[in-house]
Order: sequence, then C-alpha cells, then structure tokens
Amino acid sequence: MINNIKYIYSMEYDPHHNLALEEYLVTHVDEGEAILYLWQNEKTVVIGKNQNPWKECRTKELEEDGGTLVRRLSGGGAVFHDLGNLNFTFVVNKEDYDLDKQLEVIIKAVNKFSIPAEKTGRNDITVDGRKFSGNAFYTDGRHSYHHGTILIQVDMENLSKYLNVSREKLVSKGVDSVKSRVINLSEYNRELNVDTMKQALIEAFSEVYEREAAPLNTSNLDSSEITALTKKYASWEWKFGRKIEFNYALERRFQWGNIDLEFHVEAGIITECMAYSDAMDIWLIGRLTECFKNCVFSMESMIKRLKELEVNESVTEEIREDIIGLLKDEGI
Repeated sequence: MINNIKYIYSMEYDPHHNLALEEYLVTHVDEGEAILYLWQNEKTVVIGKNQNPWKECRTKELEEDGGTLVRRLSGGGAVFHDLGNLNFTFVVNKEDYDLDKQLEVIIKAVNKFSIPAEKTGRNDITVDGRKFSGNAFYTDGRHSYHHGTILIQVDMENLSKYLNVSREKLVSKGVDSVKSRVINLSEYNRELNVDTMKQALIEAFSEVYEREAAPLNTSNLDSSEITALTKKYASWEWKFGRKIEFNYALERRFQWGNIDLEFHVEAGIITECMAYSDAMDIWLIGRLTECFKNCVFSMESMIKRLKELEVNESVTEEIREDIIGLLKDEGI
C-alpha cells in the first residue's frame, strides 16, 4: 500500500544520465513509496529493449545532427525526444503497481488545460484520436516502472526525420505518416509549456494518490552508482550489441507488435540468433536468442525449443503461439 509519494526532476538533458537515474530509482524505491520522475532529453531517439537500432532509427542522420541514440530497459517502440517533450516515470514496488491509477495522473494533468485526453490502444494516450503520449513498462520482478512521453512543443520535422516507422505499422494504426498520428498539446492550449505541465503533473499526482507529494532528497542518491549506470547506457555494447552475419530472416507484425528473427545457420544448425521486437512484453523476446542457439534449423526442433520455455502470463503465451505459427507458415 502506498503511503508516501515523492517527485524528482532531472536537471540534465543527457539521455544516458537520465536513463541511469531512472534505473537507479527503480532499484532503490522504498516499500510503500511511489516516485514520479520527470525528465527531458535533447534530440534523442530512444529504442525499446529488444529493438534493432538500424531498423528503427536513421542513425547516421541523427549522429550527423548531433543527436543521440539510446536503448531503454522497457519494451515497446522507438520514440523521439527533444526539449519540447516531457518524460514521466512512475516508480513503485511491484505490489503497488497500478497502471490505471498512474495513467489517471497523466490524464488529469492534461485535463487541467481543458484538453480531453484519453487512453487508447495498448499503450497510448490521445486527444481526438492523435497520440501525444506513448507508454512502456518494466519490472525486475520486485520493482516496476511505467514511463512515457508527453509531446508539448516537439519538432515534428525531426520526429519524422530520424524515426523509421514501418509502413505496416502505420497501416495498422489507420494513418499514412508518423506526423499525422501524433500531436503536440500546445496546439490545443497555447499557454501550455513544459514548466506548466510539470506543475500540473505534481498537482494531479497528489490528487490521485490523496496525499501531498514531496520532493525527493537527492543528497541521499549514490552518485557513483548512477555514474556507473550512465556509462552502461552510453556504451556501444548496450546501444547496439553485436550485429551478426545472418543468412535467414523471418519478420511479421502481430497484434502485440512486430517480431524480426535473424539466424546464422551452418550445416543445418543455428549458430547465432538475434531477436528484435517492439513488444511490450520483453521476457520471451529476450530469451529467443539463447532458445534457438545450437538448435537444428527445422520447424519441429525450433517449435520444440519454444514450447520448452516456461510462460506464466497470457500475453507471453500469445506471443509464443504466434511465433510458432510464423515458423509453420514459413515451412522451415
């Protein structure tokens, strides 16, 4: 039960630091505590835990323009951040995680500006059918977080310039471009800006949780641990990982997201496998690489390996069954 709510603003625009602080907070949140973390990144593309950076982002253009690519802990798709966007993270222990309540804070804050926001789909908050907030989720089994964007005055030209959004994904959303799918909240209320939204979020946080939100005491944070995490998020290994030379690939979009499997096969044996996805559920996707490694490259053997993975959630079971269906359709 939550009996203590706190908030913290990041004073930096470096995405490596901000993601490091987010991970630090989620591993240090106290029992009965909820933390609202507000942060901004300057010209950044953030990809989901299991996404392929080269497919999701025009990395060369982003780098040439002084931008940064980072990979977060949570699943979901790629998003663009600049200083016209405000990011939020709700950090709690797993037993206190309440998505509806957390989303209520965002919606109530936006409603304060006479904007009729609502939750739609699997992870979006919209107004008039256009998205201003994409959300993603993470748990380590004990602690959890829910984070997302709030588009206020984002440069839409850059958003379209750096993100590679598949035509198949856009069609599934009923739109023909990423710009036509998203909207800045400042279009609805010219008085709305990042600072006024921060204040509205803190007020809504207090109202929804029915207690006064207090600032988090930053002097208690371990700067050396945050520095070490910052180095992890800035590393090439974390951002890009190892790109294998593959000689067989499978890709398909399902209701829960896309799956992109790449295999290097030698003498009928899978020697390397990479799995990319924007699925919110990161558990199964994260285990596919080891699941298929050293497996015979045949439908029967690969399906047998998949069925040996233990799953305990319906969404994970759905993903597994869809991948099994993909293997059968390909007739490997």
